[in-house]
Amino acid sequence: MNIDDLEWQSRTLGGISPRLVSMLVERGEVELLVLAASELGEWFCAQAAARELSRAGEVERALGVLEPFIEAGWNRARWERAEVLLKAGRAQQALDAVRPDEEGLASESVCHDFAELLAKAGRLNEAIIVLRPHLDREWILSTLVELTEGQGCDEQVLELIAPRAQRARSARGQERWNFSLSNAQDLEAQVLERAGRVDEAVRMLGADIAAGHFIAQNTLIAYAELLRRHGRVEELRVLGTGERAGETLAYYARALEDDGQAGEAEAVLRRFIAAAEYPDRFRWPLIELLGRQGRFEEAIEVGRPTFDYHDSCLFEGVIHLLHEAGRLDDALALLDESSAEFVEEHSSWFSSNRIWLLGEADRYEEALAYAGTLPPDIYGLTVSKAWILGGMGRVEEALALLRTDTEVRPSEVAELLIRHGRAAEAIAGMPSLAEQHAASRRRDAAAQADRGPNDPPF
Repeated sequence: MNIDDLEWQSRTLGGISPRLVSMLVERGEVELLVLAASELGEWFCAQAAARELSRAGEVERALGVLEPFIEAGWNRARWERAEVLLKAGRAQQALDAVRPDEEGLASESVCHDFAELLAKAGRLNEAIIVLRPHLDREWILSTLVELTEGQGCDEQVLELIAPRAQRARSARGQERWNFSLSNAQDLEAQVLERAGRVDEAVRMLGADIAAGHFIAQNTLIAYAELLRRHGRVEELRVLGTGERAGETLAYYARALEDDGQAGEAEAVLRRFIAAAEYPDRFRWPLIELLGRQGRFEEAIEVGRPTFDYHDSCLFEGVIHLLHEAGRLDDALALLDESSAEFVEEHSSWFSSNRIWLLGEADRYEEALAYAGTLPPDIYGLTVSKAWILGGMGRVEEALALLRTDTEVRPSEVAELLIRHGRAAEAIAGMPSLAEQHAASRRRDAAAQADRGPNDPPF
């Protein structure tokens, strides 16, 4: 077990990835996860195995799975062990196992993790004390709000947020665009709302928006969402149809729909599409509204003017809307209306979506025949064809196809095997973590050589 390999795995989701691990968990393959952790040193397998064993009450086995990783110096395993101990009712032991020293208390991430553990152990006041020195960071302030929800300490939390929210209000006037607490006003309103002080939250955030005393667009969206949650349609009308319409009209329209005024919601969206200098931002809310009403032909026509755009293109969104509604033939027909120029310019996107939709419609033979007409160098074609072959029950052909393409990742082979009930074979066929890490280094070196020493790494 090598720390560099584990860090690479954690950073890149390499090895037996979280996606593969989730598939194994779903199929009840806990013993296989334990085996991959102990024999292959796979961290994501160890993490999932420990959680599943802990959930099943097998605490000592869960701890045993984590122990080699802890001995190797893998810090994440220490925190995972603490979670297992906590769930087993051994709270003090859990906290003592990861209690930060002076250096740790200076670290935002360490204090974040320890505060979460304290809160789960029911020691909320201690958690707040741990977070206090770091509350001038957005994500830590958000953590404070999350950990204290429903804990009866909203007034204490408001006292901590209020001065930071006030600094956020003044930051824009001082042109401090990189101010580190741009979410403080949103969080203050959130805590007021959950404390039952909705009118105060609306009044405070509304005044900030009206005066322009905020930095991030998220504050504007937080205000619109607050108004919608509480049926403040008139306030939303003023906000959504004014100078901030581009960001908030969709919330006004949805509030109208929630209020039983879907016709008025549609009308206001169509007015803005017809009159706005940049109307495309208003199309998607109307497409969604029409979709909820089953008016898919009209939804397509709303999106159609954008289908040839490079930016603000709603083609893919409409395709997925039709797919979710089970309108697969309509989605395919829409794809097939594309011009030859569009297909040529977006060949990979077009072909992968067409194969996917044909497969979803159980038109496997047609999908395979179509795939056979495509140039072999189209990105993702091998995986798409293998997916179709697998759906047809031709698993060995699918595996042979994947294994002969050197560009296909080992995880694609493993995923196909797992889907077809061959999980042990999938794990046995995976290269070791060290081998995958070495291959990644070779790819990076080759890519850097192709770029040249002075080119940026992107």
